Amino acid sequence: MTRILIMGCGGIGGYVAARLIETGHDVTAVTHNPAITEAVNANGFEVREERAGRRIAGRAFTDIPTEAAPFDFVLLATQPPQVVEAARAALPYLPAHGAMVCFQNGLCEERVADVAGEERTIGAVVAWGGSMLRPGVYDRTSAGGFAIGRMDGSVDARLDLLRGLLEPIGPVDITRNLGGARWSKLAINCAISSLGTIGGERLGRLIRYRFARRLALEVMTEVVAVAQRLDMRLEKVSGTIDLDWIALGPNDLTGPGSPSLMAKHALLLAVGAKYRRLRSSMLAAIERGREPAVDYLNGEVTSRAAAFGIPVPLNERIRETVHAIARRELQPSVRLLRMLYIDSRAPVSRAITGYGLGDAARRSRAA
Repeated sequence: MTRILIMGCGGIGGYVAARLIETGHDVTAVTHNPAITEAVNANGFEVREERAGRRIAGRAFTDIPTEAAPFDFVLLATQPPQVVEAARAALPYLPAHGAMVCFQNGLCEERVADVAGEERTIGAVVAWGGSMLRPGVYDRTSAGGFAIGRMDGSVDARLDLLRGLLEPIGPVDITRNLGGARWSKLAINCAISSLGTIGGERLGRLIRYRFARRLALEVMTEVVAVAQRLDMRLEKVSGTIDLDWIALGPNDLTGPGSPSLMAKHALLLAVGAKYRRLRSSMLAAIERGREPAVDYLNGEVTSRAAAFGIPVPLNERIRETVHAIARRELQPSVRLLRMLYIDSRAPVSRAITGYGLGDAARRSRAA
């Protein structure tokens, strides 16, 4: 039997652990959150899908059991800031034939490969949403599957085995272009997850605001510019969202009514309707007192853009704003997101003061 270690039991990790246990696999679930451990060990994993719920018997541990035998797969489902620590903790339990699998948003495969080696590192791009309503209770907020692949684009038997494990959760595609799939998802997350953190609402409500959709398009445009400079061949997200197309072009900047721009707004509205219950995992992490993953999303873009001299002012402002929220200097709200939009209309050369938002943010705090 394939032995699986899951590091992290938040919205994604807890749901994956529950479903793998439900399908009869040998799963060891580890979380450093004692409340999750206590809840799961008392009541099992509670899974909710489209308002229907069920309990799945299982156990959780606050640390890897010292007597644990080697695992065929280590599924890393922590937030990005904790992924290296989790990989190091699991490394002694990973045999030569095993693999660590990165479920994080961002570009975490490179960091995990530094720990486990590129040969034992697999990326899993998650194309569905999940949240933890309270310790041990997991709500799948949208349908979807996975794209899995290796950093060098090769395919081996471990990918086929991993696909078989994950397919009861959702459809699984094996990609030879993991980098392109990752950067496409990064563009989406830099917009949806980060703007969702600032706006403090689920995607379905935020996407109704035209200014929020405009911000999302501008964020993704900056990310695409960096990816293209890195010669990434971007993949369609969930087979439908073409990032090369969605990036704003000259015709989109000439006025609000260009046919191309209207089509892009319509696509975002459709995405918002499909994933309307999606809530930012980064905002949930902040609420639990954890470090936000913004440096692994928008921060990743800004640092790589700097190496090429590519301006990405909106991603940088978003990064500063999320850190201010984590420090409790700003409160997430639709109003705060609107203030970000107003400030970002100013020339790039304008001095930004305060907590990274400028005059509009100061007015918001004063109010």
